[in-house]
Amino acid sequence: MTTGEARGYERFGGRVGEFASDSTPWWPARPEAREGAPNVIVMLIDDLGFSDLGPFGSEIPTPNIDALADGGWVFSNYRTAPMCSPARAALLTGLNPHRAGFGYVAHTDPGYPGFTCELPQHAPTLAESLRAGGYATFLVGKWHLTLESRLHDAADKSSWPLQRGFDRYFGSMDGFTSLHHPHRLVRDNSVIDVQEFPDGYFLTDQLTDEALAMIDELRTSDRSKPFFLYYAHTSVHGPIQAKEADIEKFRGRYVAGWNALREARFARQRELGIVPDHAELPAEALANGDEIPQWEGLSDEERTLFARHMEVYAAAVHEIDQSVGRLTARLEELGELENTIILVMSDNGGTAEGGPTGTRSYFAQFGHGLPVASDWVRDVPRDPELIGGPRLFSQYPTGWARVSNTPFRSFKGSTYEGGVHAPLVMSWPAAPIEARGLRDQFVFVSDLAPTILELAGVPPLAELRGRPIQEPDGASVVGVLADPAAPGRESQYFEIIGRRGFVDGEWKAVSPVPPTKEQGAAGGTWELYHLSEDPTEVHDLAAQRPELTIELAERWRKEAWNNAVFPLDDTGALHAARPVTEARLAEAVTLPPFRPPLERFRSAKLTVLRSFTVEIDTVLGTDAAGVLVAHGDQGGGYLLAIDHGAPLLSYNAYGDMHRATGTALTPGPHRLTIHVDELPELRWRIRLDIDDTLDAEIPSVPMLLGMAPFTGISIGYDYGGPIDWNLHEQHRSYRFTGGELLNVRYIPGAPSQYDRTVLHAIDDAVAQIAD
Repeated sequence: MTTGEARGYERFGGRVGEFASDSTPWWPARPEAREGAPNVIVMLIDDLGFSDLGPFGSEIPTPNIDALADGGWVFSNYRTAPMCSPARAALLTGLNPHRAGFGYVAHTDPGYPGFTCELPQHAPTLAESLRAGGYATFLVGKWHLTLESRLHDAADKSSWPLQRGFDRYFGSMDGFTSLHHPHRLVRDNSVIDVQEFPDGYFLTDQLTDEALAMIDELRTSDRSKPFFLYYAHTSVHGPIQAKEADIEKFRGRYVAGWNALREARFARQRELGIVPDHAELPAEALANGDEIPQWEGLSDEERTLFARHMEVYAAAVHEIDQSVGRLTARLEELGELENTIILVMSDNGGTAEGGPTGTRSYFAQFGHGLPVASDWVRDVPRDPELIGGPRLFSQYPTGWARVSNTPFRSFKGSTYEGGVHAPLVMSWPAAPIEARGLRDQFVFVSDLAPTILELAGVPPLAELRGRPIQEPDGASVVGVLADPAAPGRESQYFEIIGRRGFVDGEWKAVSPVPPTKEQGAAGGTWELYHLSEDPTEVHDLAAQRPELTIELAERWRKEAWNNAVFPLDDTGALHAARPVTEARLAEAVTLPPFRPPLERFRSAKLTVLRSFTVEIDTVLGTDAAGVLVAHGDQGGGYLLAIDHGAPLLSYNAYGDMHRATGTALTPGPHRLTIHVDELPELRWRIRLDIDDTLDAEIPSVPMLLGMAPFTGISIGYDYGGPIDWNLHEQHRSYRFTGGELLNVRYIPGAPSQYDRTVLHAIDDAVAQIAD
């Protein structure tokens, strides 16, 4: 009996008296997986085309993925979202991309539910569900599900991996990075403090090392707890890079050109049954032929250059297969390979970002849509042998991208099959399912999370963070695994930047051009394809079946309303809108020396599409030397160093180097001021003042735009990918010594007239749905 009010025992299941001798202890049950629950590995490859793996017709050796396919399931009719973040959001939540908040890649939040670029707080991720079911949850690689304005070190981390169900994380939060010199690596919730990478470093190898370490460290403490490993490769997204030894394996393999390779892959696909015998390879007029030079008309120099691009791409795909081999070998050693579900897939179709001739200046491509000068160089000429290595950022030409997407038309970012039709391989040797092999049923990316949960025996969460969950759009396809004749998905909408698509059974309506407001959301130009007879979208039947075309377009509109797809961007300014809270990221800042670089987006807000000033207060000794400030990498950037006693300005214009050396400095205190002034045609003038006197100048250089400079601002050293390779060869990161860095302050100027960003106030309001 109690004489006072007892508190703190409300959920206690034992008995409590005033003395232990009168009490019975009790412990709440902890989540535990069912006995014999399988491990789960989901490997997502970035920008890999439908035909790039061996089971889908590729000549690139992928023996480890082939082995998974031989004993598992190969899905020839798997579709995904047209771009990476939307696909990743759908994969992890089972929601359609816009309902998951990702109508576009994780760059902007224009203020609408389908474009928040943040996973809904009441939509459980696959990791959250599996962890609640007793799984350990690991993630290595690319995340790209956090708004870029929330990637900095002071950001709200509610949409970072650990806050969305993962026990451990290692990788790059951004959409891509350099494999030789990653621009920023994060472990769990913190940036990794490393000032330079050793020769021979390669990110794909480290991602695999980290994944194996997570598994081994789990097993040292718990021999039976199942794990979920989400391995999200940064490869083969641009910049396409590989190790030289792997590139060498493919030397001379692509001299016949892209058309010959496309036809060879198509023939193999028919042999494998990946495409039906009646499928047609789209002719030049339909398959972006106007963007692809004829191989026979190229010079020997051009063929050598373009073949090198594909040699590097093939090596990168081969290295992904190596990572699969390392994982499966370790699981076999542990005796766990038989009871591990493994999925290997791509997030979208192959990409044509490299343009007709490819590029060795990856970031120079992001000047599209801006009034750049007529002499803007999109591919700074450099030795083709450097492609794939640490000295440049490259992307293969459109001709090879078309090969990647064989037999389909178009590319990543399109709602044609080339943008959304992707490879999917699944393996589970211990599965109680006899029927394996090829599956041609329609499966969509949002079906995968429900499928994995059913196979793992983990019930979906009923609530999350105290709220009922957002019901998934995907459905389990376990029945398709067991029965080759079982039905797959019947219908699905697609949308990216106004390009629309809708699949309904054997029919698909495609609208490759965004509609105008006057045409209406279901209006504009639509094409119609009978997929069972024409899987490669060669014969447009819209004129012959106008009623069906209109019906599917209207069904697309209804699905769009049901999935938060609206509004469509009829003004071209949807993604220019940002909340006013982002303004603080463009405020002047004083940076301490020798710390990890300032995060990429925070750095960019100080410099991109504007003039800016950098003030550096230092005390120099007689032997002072090293980098004072650096911003960027081999893809583009600038730095100021003290070299041989004098200031050195280095500016990397997408691979084209500009340098200016000042006068020798006396020991003692100095203020060095970098003035970066905007000029017409998106150019900069860079001046260096020493103690308020002009000392050196680079009179005119192309402005660094879009994603450049990609590596953030580092003080006292040149972090990661070097800006000036000559300095790097002599001094590595060239840490400043022989003096003191007292103060480094960035002062952004007014935004350029070409900066279309519009900041909007934030307020509470009631949703209004327009008629």
